[in-house]
Parts: sequence; C-alpha cells; structure tokens
Amino acid sequence: MGGGKPGAHGVRLMTPRARGPAALHRVLAALLGLVVAGASWAQADEARAKKIVSGVCFLCHGAEGESSSEMFPRLAGQHWEYTAKQLANFQSGKRKGTAMGDMAAKLTPDEMVALGKYFEKMAVPAEPAKDSDLAAVGKYVYHNGNKYSGVPACAGCHGPQALGTASLPRLAGQYAVYTEAQLKQFSTRERNNDNAVMHTIVGKMTALEIAAVAQYLGAK
Repeated sequence: MGGGKPGAHGVRLMTPRARGPAALHRVLAALLGLVVAGASWAQADEARAKKIVSGVCFLCHGAEGESSSEMFPRLAGQHWEYTAKQLANFQSGKRKGTAMGDMAAKLTPDEMVALGKYFEKMAVPAEPAKDSDLAAVGKYVYHNGNKYSGVPACAGCHGPQALGTASLPRLAGQYAVYTEAQLKQFSTRERNNDNAVMHTIVGKMTALEIAAVAQYLGAK
C-alpha cells in the first residue's frame, strides 16, 4: 500500500515515485505564493514611489522623470541602481547638492530603490540637437576620443548608444546643459562621488569638447 518498500526495520518507506506528485504540488504552490507576494511588494513599492514623486520630486524632475528644467537631470530611463546610489550619496553628503541633501535625508534604502525602479520604466523624451555642427564634433569625440590629447572614447565605458550600465549612468537623452555642468564638476573635482577615472578623462577635455559631447548626447 502507498507504493512504499520495506526499510531496515520492516518500516515501509515512501519511494520518490510515490511522494513525487504531492511534493511537486507543494513546491509549485510555494513558488506561486512567492510570485504573488513579490508582485504585491512591487505594487506597494511603486505606490510608495508615486506618492514621493507627486509630493516632492515632480517639482524639479517631473512626474515621469522628464525634468522641468535643463538645470535638473532627466531621471526617466536611468538605471535604477544608479539613481538609488546617487540618492544615497546625497543623503550621506558624499555627493554635494544645493537641495538634494535635504530631499534625500528622510528616504529609506528601500524607497531609494523604489524611486529608481519607478523612473527607470519611464520613456526618455527625444529632442533634436540645438547645434547640429557642435553635436557632430561631440559624436566624433564620444565614439573616437581625441588621440592628440589623450582623451579616450566615452563609448568605451558608457556604450555605443550611451545607455550605460547598472553602475554607469545612461547619458543618452540627458539635457546638454546638465551633462556639461556635471562634466565641468568632474574636471574641477567638485564632484567626486563616482568613478575617479572621470577626473582624469574630463581633465584632458577642452571646453569645446565638453560642450560638444553634451550636445550630442542630448539628442540621442
């Protein structure tokens, strides 16, 4: 009975075949429960992120990360890991900001992640370059660098489409004014919360090259 076999002391043991269907059913039920729970947590995180965005973030960065001004970065489409790291850096003071330190002061790590994931899902606005000639220079520098001054190609780290990685920011579609300002801050060591390699690279770039690369990226 039960598909068992005698054990060492005459006790019938359940064979894998006999207990297989029931065990599989329990495993599947447990996995389904985890999926449902995960979905519920994700929905709760997104709801929390939306509340934070509508209460604070939208004033500068827009309701969907599109940004309300060229002075503020577009967060739409940015890697959530990168956004969460920047918020943590603002909170700790590792990255300086006129207002972001106060804005991030009360955020929990989970809320930073939730905000990052919320903005990452948003569509990135597309706009043509304001200065196509300058953007053409930026395209060359971005993809080829400048062998005469030792500037490496930006694409080597940020990718040919400037989409970045989890640890490197997406630059495609970012406001040229903002990108140029950040590059200048790297050049003067005013910004030092990210890869120190940026200090060396941007330190070799001319003002023209910085403006050109920023113009090119803004139209990608």
